[in-house]
Amino acid sequence: MSLILCIETATTNCSVALGKNGEVLALKEDYSSNYSHAERLHLFIEEILKENGLTPKDLTAVAVSKGPGSYTGLRIGVSAAKGLCFTLDLPLISVPTLSSLARQVEDEKAGYIIPLLDARRMEVYTAGFSAEKQIFDTRAEILTAESFKEYLDKGKVSFIGNGVEKFKAVCEHENAVFVEGKLPSAAQMASLAEEKFQKGLFEDVAYFEPYYLKDFQAG
Repeated sequence: MSLILCIETATTNCSVALGKNGEVLALKEDYSSNYSHAERLHLFIEEILKENGLTPKDLTAVAVSKGPGSYTGLRIGVSAAKGLCFTLDLPLISVPTLSSLARQVEDEKAGYIIPLLDARRMEVYTAGFSAEKQIFDTRAEILTAESFKEYLDKGKVSFIGNGVEKFKAVCEHENAVFVEGKLPSAAQMASLAEEKFQKGLFEDVAYFEPYYLKDFQAG
């Protein structure tokens, strides 16, 4: 049996889940527009274990959202995950933030799924997925009316994430579907973390760093 603690802090959603054999056993999150990771993350971890009659020693691994996303949010999440792994001698699993966000689109006929995470101005972090595979790698994209046209011309494309409003303002393509009000959540990390756990795909706890994609910019 696997019991994996999943930590998601790439955006303003401070989210913690317990995954048992790939299924979500419990979830705690602060789904708001403000960052609360420094105040709530460790509290959520303590509470989710206690409320389920568990202790940190019952965990078999820790999974963390690797990015891209908020520089500070990612650092807080990764630092917490690495601290637990060091202390408890647990394997560390990294989950691409955009991959787990894409899994919130549950429509079996969704076609392509393109998550959009707000970066700066008209820029987003994005990646592309179909039901079978990842169709393009994670990248930073400056949004225009022509963005993702090669996929929109082929059929339905679902866009999800906190960068959706930016694209909705410039995209008028009839095949675009905008899934609004969604942020990455630890809930979708459980199955992805389980897949890596079963394959033994672990990170080096000492050297693992978040995937920022771009250098930190203050302001």
